[in-house]
Amino acid sequence: MKAGVRGAHKVRSNTMNEAEIDKFRKRLLNLKAELLDIAEASQEARRPVELDQASVGRLSRMDAIQAQQMAQEAGRRREAQVVRIEAALQRIESGDFGYCYVCGEEINPRRLNVDPTTTRCVDCMEE
Repeated sequence: MKAGVRGAHKVRSNTMNEAEIDKFRKRLLNLKAELLDIAEASQEARRPVELDQASVGRLSRMDAIQAQQMAQEAGRRREAQVVRIEAALQRIESGDFGYCYVCGEEINPRRLNVDPTTTRCVDCMEE
């Protein structure tokens, strides 16, 4: 594994211009807003399941519990994605966006287009 360069601020010549970085910023902000909207809309699915056997059959309860668990896991994944988005926005503000967290080299812009929250270049990701 390569020696980490976390926190090392060397002079960097980013090939991305301010317009490209702004495009990523807007994309990240839109994605964050979308995830937060989905989280708000899915509050109902994560509510506790009614366990009254008189009003709900056993199989229906099992289906409801499974649906609730799936909704809770989707919520956890959304929350983790929001954290990654917020970290990417912080990297944009600090000037570290687009650089590998491990080796400090620039991350290929095509990789960032696929996932703008990525923190590693392809080489470091494969190690």
